[in-house]
Amino acid sequence: METVQHHGESLAYLTIHPNNYRQEESYPLIILLHGFGANMHDLASLAPAIDQAGYVYACPNAPVAFQIGPGMVGYGWGAPGATEDPSSVVGMLWTFFDEVMEKYQVPPGQVILGGFSQGARMTYRCGLGRPDVFAGLIALSGAPRDLEDLRGRLPAERMQPIFVAHGTDDPMSPVERARSTVAFLKTEGYSPVYNEYPMGHEISPEVLADLVPWIRTVLPPSQVI
Repeated sequence: METVQHHGESLAYLTIHPNNYRQEESYPLIILLHGFGANMHDLASLAPAIDQAGYVYACPNAPVAFQIGPGMVGYGWGAPGATEDPSSVVGMLWTFFDEVMEKYQVPPGQVILGGFSQGARMTYRCGLGRPDVFAGLIALSGAPRDLEDLRGRLPAERMQPIFVAHGTDDPMSPVERARSTVAFLKTEGYSPVYNEYPMGHEISPEVLADLVPWIRTVLPPSQVI
């Protein structure tokens, strides 16, 4: 697999090409949004564990930089302590989505959007309203801030597959928030796949063992040889 760094119109990002990548072919796309304080390299490491041959992966860098320690910079999808996600960041993400889909010749409906922690929250914010673009959503160890605000963004058609994973011992995002989100989604007509794991704020091998088959079912990998 090959990793390429891009300086996009709105966000810097990485793409990870599959083994034996052929530029003239169109591959399904998996977009992964990192959590608060991390960067675009953080979830790129998931690509080989998901599938090394059948997808292009894209990992954008959040735009808000802040110091997380002496000489250390982290990035977020909103400022530290902010109570809502800025609409400007949502706009930046949509510019990125359009850019990477055009660059890699990916049609709407051939994309999975996922994220960890704050990235999961942004996945709900950007993805639930656009089932025409995103074939499925992945929310790992994160939940929306405001379910009522989210309700107003829901589309009429609510068949979009959603995978939710959360640790029962998560000190950063209590598991009750995930349970409330899943209950909300079910009330609104969705059928999310929800699994809890005996872990903290992390992505464990057990999560990947459940997630990878789900991805391949929702958005089958390319058969390009």
